[in-house]
Amino acid sequence: MKVEPYLMFDGRCQEALDFYRKSIGAEVTGLMRFKECPEPKMCPAGSGEKVMHASFRVGDTTLMASDGRCEGRPNFQGISLTISVPDTAKAQRLFAALSDGGKVQMPLTKTFYSPLFGMVADRFGVSWMILTEAPRK
Repeated sequence: MKVEPYLMFDGRCQEALDFYRKSIGAEVTGLMRFKECPEPKMCPAGSGEKVMHASFRVGDTTLMASDGRCEGRPNFQGISLTISVPDTAKAQRLFAALSDGGKVQMPLTKTFYSPLFGMVADRFGVSWMILTEAPRK
């Protein structure tokens, strides 16, 4: 069994996929637009070019995404995605990239559990935690 996050961007999915490709090296592995749906009555009016379903990889993790109902009000609450990286340079680069157009919730800082940890909500409102893995003893 596995659990995979499914993010609903409510009309901004393509923009989000492009942003994640550029900022954190995401790889889109599948994409279907509403106009390709064999059941047109399932599609919101005027949504033909919007993303009905996408899957993308960030590192070893697969995430899924959609424009959902295409109402233009993405809402991500009560969940954060965590990226663990082996070194502080990569943590700083990813944090800066995700912060572009977003809001820093906790600046990158040394903690008792990580050489560098920070939290940011990206420009779509998705919360991310960036964590540098502590050296093994």
